[in-house]
Amino acid sequence: MAQPMDPEDTALWEKANRHLVRYGHYFQPAIIDSAHGAFMTTTDGRRLLDFASGQMSTILGHGHPEITEVIRDQAGKLVHLYSQLLSRPVIDLAETLARIAPGALERVLLLSTGGESNEAALRMAKTATGGYEVLALSRSWHGVTQGAASATYNSSRHGHGPATPGSFVLPAPTPYRPAFRKGDGYDWEAELDYGFDLYDRQSTGSPAALIIESILSSGGVIVPPKGYLKGAAERARRRGMMVIVDEAQTGLGRTGRMFDHEYDGMVPDFVTLSKTLGAGLALSAVITTSAIEERCFERKFHFYTTHASDPLPAAVGLKAIEIVLRDRLAKRALAAGERLRAGFETMMQRFEQVGDIRGRGLLMGIELVKDRHSKEPAPELAHCVMRRCFDCGLSTSVIRGGWGVFRIAPPITITDAEIDLGLSIFEQTLKDCLANP
Repeated sequence: MAQPMDPEDTALWEKANRHLVRYGHYFQPAIIDSAHGAFMTTTDGRRLLDFASGQMSTILGHGHPEITEVIRDQAGKLVHLYSQLLSRPVIDLAETLARIAPGALERVLLLSTGGESNEAALRMAKTATGGYEVLALSRSWHGVTQGAASATYNSSRHGHGPATPGSFVLPAPTPYRPAFRKGDGYDWEAELDYGFDLYDRQSTGSPAALIIESILSSGGVIVPPKGYLKGAAERARRRGMMVIVDEAQTGLGRTGRMFDHEYDGMVPDFVTLSKTLGAGLALSAVITTSAIEERCFERKFHFYTTHASDPLPAAVGLKAIEIVLRDRLAKRALAAGERLRAGFETMMQRFEQVGDIRGRGLLMGIELVKDRHSKEPAPELAHCVMRRCFDCGLSTSVIRGGWGVFRIAPPITITDAEIDLGLSIFEQTLKDCLANP
């Protein structure tokens, strides 16, 4: 675990080292005391600009006054109920999600985490189709519960046994380093055909679902080419699969639309939301059609959890959507994203180690490489930059996997001045790491 940066934190770190389970990584060398807007404050008084919006969840920034007011008000009225009891916030949030969702998606299941919502969507697809085979992309991240983890390929599987039977992988799209080429371009259709052909050769004839992220965030902030989502969905449906789009990190305005998959002009059978929906609270949702929900109910679909349909997070989710729509924050995310991209493109002109800039709106991937010609990943450089950014007051996220990719996902309420501050810290630390690795 990380060691204390300030003597006053020694006792806290000793307790942390003694009592906390390490869930896949070391903790960063700071203890957060409070947060407001785009900034966090540590117990030793340092301010950190949050370029990851918590765990990509505080889409409206930390401590948004209207969210805080809703939490206080709802906590005084109704927090939790038996999962078969309903409340006004739950019904109102379901209606709102049905109103803004594309196509005929109008039935909603409210849960706590993204893993839960994906688990439920997978179980519904299996129930509705009668199949059990699930396809996911090779750089996917859908959660850590059994079904969701079995469809997650950008995480370690060591030490806890086999995946769920019927788990199949498609090669993730590779626009920056094309594995399939057509002339000088990327032949993603041939890559999809290859992946589905491999599935056909292994299938036992029990297709259930394709689960896919519209942008593979944890997989390197990979933006599939135009037409990819629609093409993957068409191939899946020809085989009898339902299509689940996981919008945990892309949903509700971060990329410029309320639902990112709409950029590709396709409508899935399920959309799952989490992270951004709760604006920092644990809240997730499955949205599907009436026909699918009716079929699942007839076939005795079962997904009881203690915190299904809880009133408090539902009230927060309702307010978060209201703010995003009212304040036109999707449009703001596009404008802020253009400013952020322009800053990184300027850096790209100065440093050949900035190999690729990708993403949409305020979900951006910056890939550092040893040189732009070889495109060889530079994970050591990325971790150097991340550590020194942290020391200089900028909290960033380097994606696991050894690629050297930064995921930049600040709150969509971030100001231009805060974007410029983050860019200046990043550029200075990149320069320092190149000069003194």
